[in-house]
Amino acid sequence: MIVTLDSGDALILVDVQNDFLPGGSLAVPMGNEVIPILNRYISLFHAHGLGIFATRDWHPPDHSSFLEQGGAWPPHCIAATPGAAFPASLEFPCDTQIISKATNRGKDAYSGFDDTQLEPLLKWSGIGRVFIGGLATEYCVLNTVKDALEYRYVTFVLEDAVRAMNISTDDGRQALEEMTRLGAIPIRFESLAA
Repeated sequence: MIVTLDSGDALILVDVQNDFLPGGSLAVPMGNEVIPILNRYISLFHAHGLGIFATRDWHPPDHSSFLEQGGAWPPHCIAATPGAAFPASLEFPCDTQIISKATNRGKDAYSGFDDTQLEPLLKWSGIGRVFIGGLATEYCVLNTVKDALEYRYVTFVLEDAVRAMNISTDDGRQALEEMTRLGAIPIRFESLAA
């Protein structure tokens, strides 16, 4: 299937942050592999004047998702720390819209739509189709895709530009299958026609 980009399309990069990359406090195995692939998508979307959005965990230091507060995860992506930053190798244009999520200490948020401005911004920009990639497949990517579908966007998952934590071996594959079952369309870079 070849998909031709048009003016109502937007690219959404999910949580490609230093703490989720090798060496980070909550590293996704091989998470760095998505960066050169995402850069190709970024370049293509930017060349066509299409919207580019990037979500990020932006936690307070005592966030409820952290082990010390009874959560499931080690501290990660604490607001304004190097771990919360996007890697320098990710080639964002200057007009990329940054969406901070999970900023409330008492509430976790896996989806880029959860208590953020992402949906109003997409609507204001006249977006009808979203192309979603990033980290990690079975957590923040899955939940962002599910919400995009709930909001009735035609939703593509960049299957070449996601990586999974795979706490259980098949978590990533099962998440991709669930997204497809819910109506998301898996796509790879070669399937995009400008």
